[in-house]
Amino acid sequence: MTAGVDACRGGWVAIVLNAGHFSDAHIAATFEQILGTLQYAEAVGVDIPIGLPSEGVRAADAAARAFVGPRRSSVFPTPPRAALAAATYAEGRQVLPSLSAQSFALGKKILEVEACLEDRAFEVHPEVSFAALAGHHLAHSKRSWNGQMERRRLLASAGIELPDELRAGQAAPDDVLDAAIAAWSATRKARGEAVTLPADPPGQDGRYVAIWY
Repeated sequence: MTAGVDACRGGWVAIVLNAGHFSDAHIAATFEQILGTLQYAEAVGVDIPIGLPSEGVRAADAAARAFVGPRRSSVFPTPPRAALAAATYAEGRQVLPSLSAQSFALGKKILEVEACLEDRAFEVHPEVSFAALAGHHLAHSKRSWNGQMERRRLLASAGIELPDELRAGQAAPDDVLDAAIAAWSATRKARGEAVTLPADPPGQDGRYVAIWY
């Protein structure tokens, strides 16, 4: 079994695959709790940066922006730890003047994952994974009707048929789709088929700082 996890309003949503096909869905308030529901998953793809830079832009983020082409705005540059650890957004901008409010808010999720990270969990980016599955750049935003149908069709083409009603169906549609494609990448990683951005990733704390797909 494999799983994909995405941050959502109120916590985290996970899609579980068995032999590459939809098996279950979960939602939980914390990352630690969502991992607890995934105890049988051998690989867990997480849509969150894992491995913070001390300064500058991560090679993984730069490579992902190039990979997704017209969807490059979906790849946020990962801020350095000092900016995310700041008590307020204003203090964070003193560390990194270009820090966006969205990136600072995401920082709580990044640090939450870091605090209970397991070896089976690894970083993915849904737009990277969808582009890899499609074999081309996606035409529509994931928040648009056309974009969500495009992504659902791609998942179905890979054997991932999401039911119309989910146990974790209170999560937003784009978060569910992102968790599902993260699970697709997790299946590839479990099979030894996944590759990284960048192709030769740097290491940090005994693991690659890379986006897998």
